[in-house]
Amino acid sequence: MTDAPVDNHGKGESFSPTDLVATGLGACILTILGIVAERHELNLDGTVVQVEKHMVADPVRRIGALPVVVQMATPVEEKLKNLLVNAANTCPVHQSLHPEIDKPITFLWA
Repeated sequence: MTDAPVDNHGKGESFSPTDLVATGLGACILTILGIVAERHELNLDGTVVQVEKHMVADPVRRIGALPVVVQMATPVEEKLKNLLVNAANTCPVHQSLHPEIDKPITFLWA
């Protein structure tokens, strides 16, 4: 079940479709990081991905930005950091989003 936000003719009683896009981006990034981590025997327990959704109204109502913060819970060797950053930036959802959507990914290393 989805609902539009109150400022867009909805009741705001459930997730909006654009909320689900943001959630899908975070889930995809974490899934791809998990694949890389498994390959390199890296423990991701406690890692958190946060996605913030920013809407714009001009010229049409759409997602304007989806900044992502990946907070690593365990230390990561320097040589693996670039692999994880590249994996996040090339996850299928990130690659599928329109180029006009600003979608920076910031890593906070343990």
